[in-house]
Amino acid sequence: MTGSAKRMNLSYPVTAADYRRLAQRRLPGFLFDYIDGGAGDEITLAANVADFARVKLRQRVLVDVSRIDTAATLAGESCTLPLALAPVGLAGMMARRGEAQAARVAAAAGVPFTLSTVGICPLDEVRAAYGAPFWFQLYMLRDRGVVQALLQRAWDTGCRTLVFTIDLPLPGPRHRDTRRGLGAHGLRAALLKNAQVLARPGWIWNVALRGKPLRFGSIAEHVPDARDFNALRSWIDTQFDASVTWRDIEWLRGHWKGKLLLKGILDADDARAAVNAGADGIVVSNHGGRQLDSAASSVSKLPAIVQAVGAKTEVLIDGGVRSGADIFKALALGARGVLIGRPWVWALAGAGQRGLRDLLATLQGELKLTMTMAGVTRIADIGANHIDHN
Repeated sequence: MTGSAKRMNLSYPVTAADYRRLAQRRLPGFLFDYIDGGAGDEITLAANVADFARVKLRQRVLVDVSRIDTAATLAGESCTLPLALAPVGLAGMMARRGEAQAARVAAAAGVPFTLSTVGICPLDEVRAAYGAPFWFQLYMLRDRGVVQALLQRAWDTGCRTLVFTIDLPLPGPRHRDTRRGLGAHGLRAALLKNAQVLARPGWIWNVALRGKPLRFGSIAEHVPDARDFNALRSWIDTQFDASVTWRDIEWLRGHWKGKLLLKGILDADDARAAVNAGADGIVVSNHGGRQLDSAASSVSKLPAIVQAVGAKTEVLIDGGVRSGADIFKALALGARGVLIGRPWVWALAGAGQRGLRDLLATLQGELKLTMTMAGVTRIADIGANHIDHN
């Protein structure tokens, strides 16, 4: 590409990295870093991606691969590929009514969408956009009455799969957020954030003005002064409960009649405990590298967890998936499917619904190509024999 083409930005985005660059140009700095950043020095964040790259695949030839099928089943639902859109907080700040837009694309693509507890769009709006039951993500809040109310609301909306995040007793040290002024008060913080917003006039028009109301749609009714974003955030910070144990998960199991996926497992013993507590599945995850810096990457812990509980429960993984080849690698290491978070937000923020639609098509195309070159035609046939250990 010539220098003039680079200056005019004439290239077509293809990969997650391409959409990341577009999102960075369109979002106010504090919003981009909220999505992009991790905990501490971001060692785990980097490891999530790097460790996928270290996994090598066996290339096979002269196998009949004329009919490749990427269809899969996740949490009992038929999908066009073994992938779900992960819950991402504040997605409705990254694009106008972002969760609804993403749900619409996911439905058309035939993959599950997961609404975050701290999403901007409420449950009813996402249901209208998705047109069918979608997944809902929840934390164990201190106020169990709010938890019960959210569970009932999700069920009444049609949600039948609950993704319950268990690795957030307290928020991790996200230094990028602090540098950008998130969570800070006073004149200096206001000037810092306002400068970042004013540097993105397109975002002001498209999201800040045309995307209202910008509040946590699913929990606004439970929060005093829900129109004040800082008040909402402060309330949420007080609701993280460091006293939660496996007994609380058993309590949750008793209050949720649908599928229960526990997200945030990195240890085989915890995986066994999740099965004993009644989970229908687990998500091997380190919260996208946003909690404990220097925790192991998700993919590095996947094989041991699959060995421990893979025959008893559905094992999914998130963190570091950036390509169709990564999806194949996760399945070869024993996962039933993957969740992607940052990539779908980058695509939506950088190029709207078309961007997300194109990214999902790219991921499916890359998965098909990887299956072709590995000599496998069905998702169910992907296994450890496709990993090159030499």
